[in-house]
Amino acid sequence: MNIGIISDTHGIFSPQFIDFFADCDEIWHAGDFGGGYSTAAAIAAFKPLIGVVGNCDERGLMYDYPIHRYFQREGLNILMTHIGGYPGNYDFRARQLIERYRPDVFVCGHSHILRVMRDGHYPTGKGTDMLVINPGAAGLQGFHIVRTAIRLKINEGGLSDLEVLNIDK
Repeated sequence: MNIGIISDTHGIFSPQFIDFFADCDEIWHAGDFGGGYSTAAAIAAFKPLIGVVGNCDERGLMYDYPIHRYFQREGLNILMTHIGGYPGNYDFRARQLIERYRPDVFVCGHSHILRVMRDGHYPTGKGTDMLVINPGAAGLQGFHIVRTAIRLKINEGGLSDLEVLNIDK
């Protein structure tokens, strides 16, 4: 299964992201769609969309994109929320969710900083360290210099072929 991961679009879903995600089976959006329903609808019309609402999103989006999601793909347990943090510095609510669900993969956004790292403090049921993924920011709003997104493959409980798209802001 090919997965595209994006966050903090803030109303922008550029053609470069469409090209990058062309072979993806799903897109996961870690919040701050921006542009109300139109941005989420544009992404969902392109590929199946799994997402969460961000702190800058209209509250009405929560009906389709809740504050957090816990789901399974190809034998992996995935937890996604917008404001998450990173190993050693999780948001209080994110830490509670991580401790409750013990996911294999934790996806978040908000910081506009791309990070992919393991957290040895939270081993999963598979005996591996939880993988933390923040795809950075895909939109124009914010302090980031490069717009980013991630794509990867999930197959039988494993991740592979992680790639990063960098677009100058």
